[in-house]
Amino acid sequence: MRLYHYFFALLIIVGLALGSAACSSPQITPPRESIDVQAYVDGEEYEIHIPAGSTVQNVMDAAGLKLEGKDRVEPTSSTVLEKGMTVRVIRVKEVFETEQIVIPFRATRLPNENLPEGEEQLVQEGKNGLKEITYLRVLENGEEVSYEEFSSRVIQESVDEISLVGSQSYLSPINLPGRLVYLSDGNAWMMEDSTANRRLIVATGDLDGRVFALSDDGEWLLFTRQGDSDDVINTLWAAHVGAAQIGGDEEGMIDFEIENVIHFGAWLPGSNREAAYSTVEPRSSPPGWQANNNLQIREFDTNGWTHLVDDVLDTNYGGVYGWWGTDFAYAPQGEFLAYVGPDQVGLVDMETKEKQTLLDITPYQTRGDWAWMPGIAISPNGDVIYTVDHAPPEVVGDAEKSPIFDLVVIPVGVGAPIHLVPEVGMFAYPKTSPGQVLASGEEAYQIAYLQANFPKQSDKPSYRVAIIDRDGSNQRLVFPPLEAPGLEPQRNWGVWSPGAMEAGSGPVLALIYQGNIWIVDVASGESWQITGDGRVQRLGWE
Repeated sequence: MRLYHYFFALLIIVGLALGSAACSSPQITPPRESIDVQAYVDGEEYEIHIPAGSTVQNVMDAAGLKLEGKDRVEPTSSTVLEKGMTVRVIRVKEVFETEQIVIPFRATRLPNENLPEGEEQLVQEGKNGLKEITYLRVLENGEEVSYEEFSSRVIQESVDEISLVGSQSYLSPINLPGRLVYLSDGNAWMMEDSTANRRLIVATGDLDGRVFALSDDGEWLLFTRQGDSDDVINTLWAAHVGAAQIGGDEEGMIDFEIENVIHFGAWLPGSNREAAYSTVEPRSSPPGWQANNNLQIREFDTNGWTHLVDDVLDTNYGGVYGWWGTDFAYAPQGEFLAYVGPDQVGLVDMETKEKQTLLDITPYQTRGDWAWMPGIAISPNGDVIYTVDHAPPEVVGDAEKSPIFDLVVIPVGVGAPIHLVPEVGMFAYPKTSPGQVLASGEEAYQIAYLQANFPKQSDKPSYRVAIIDRDGSNQRLVFPPLEAPGLEPQRNWGVWSPGAMEAGSGPVLALIYQGNIWIVDVASGESWQITGDGRVQRLGWE
């Protein structure tokens, strides 16, 4: 029935009411006054007569009009109508429309010193992706009032185009023992046997450098990749460096399915299937996380299957500045596990899963949203630990603000810590070399560390590499030359070679200086620059 039939019926009803009132017995109350209102419904205009005091809903009910979906009436249904007012019924219709749009691929150009300057080589062909977008059109009485995106989904991901761009610096190649891996521009590279033999091993472009460790046999690289959401800082992965493919996909890679690894991630000694790691919980406030101070071990199979092996340490408060986190280090042969935090160094009992403190450290008051934490290195035979002590006992005054940082050695099992080198600076980060058996049968090794150029202001980025023998003797600066700018310290500033470059010589250091890799022969003092693009961030050598 068309709407005017409803209104016609309504007018008849009203007329009958008035007529019957006139023929009835004398009225006790006078008849109600009628008023005229306008009504617009479904494209039609009506003038109707209704009793004064009627509401919009009275009119709707009498006419048999109903609202469906998101239809509405103006004014609202509870409004009492007055003479000359207008009632509008607004029919609302929602229409969904979809379209597909192309997601252009991103072109990534990676500098490569194997190619001549300016030469470009395509490594991975780019492919456009496809995205489907659904739009919502809202019509009121047939006219469009809004048009906006309702939802979207990616049907096919785009694939980055990856090209190598020559940045050959004409640096003379040198022979290297083993495999040297390094992180540059979010990708992992490897040099094997010679600096002239280098190749891209992980080209996802998203490695963040929090974890970057080569297994003892040099076959697997453990690393972290940037997260893709606010609650995922990064994720833990492994790649077989002998089989990992050049490209942006994940072929040849293992996803540990572990998130938010900041301070520690490493292979278990002698293993390329088990990795230990510690996690954090992301936070919106600085520094961006709350440390769990935990330690877990997870293993994987080459088919991609992974599982938890052991919860070595459960999530815990972590002591003073525990929110920043804890770092760990395994003895070379796995004899023990050491830990270090802003306030202490000690051992983790793998059986009881309890901590044994070896050195209490006065926390450094950074006056910022970060915590100072000393580096830690373990001797090749696992009998001592090298680290940095802040504000030794003889310091007077406010110890937490003290600028004094000493290199110390801690005997494992017996003996008190011994201060080897005074005032090395807060970012000394010691590294122990592989052991060498002397003619006497004794095993000898050296310790490399960063020496602050201004020990009382060691927060300044000006350090030089120093070397001492294991007993603290024969101290000397080896790099960079005194006339050159200092080295900017970082926790993973360098690594020792797994062997000698030449027969009869000792191990050498690979370090990061001004964004490039330098090889330093600590015995002769010679050094060689082996990269020239200034983008190196992390190193590993096995």
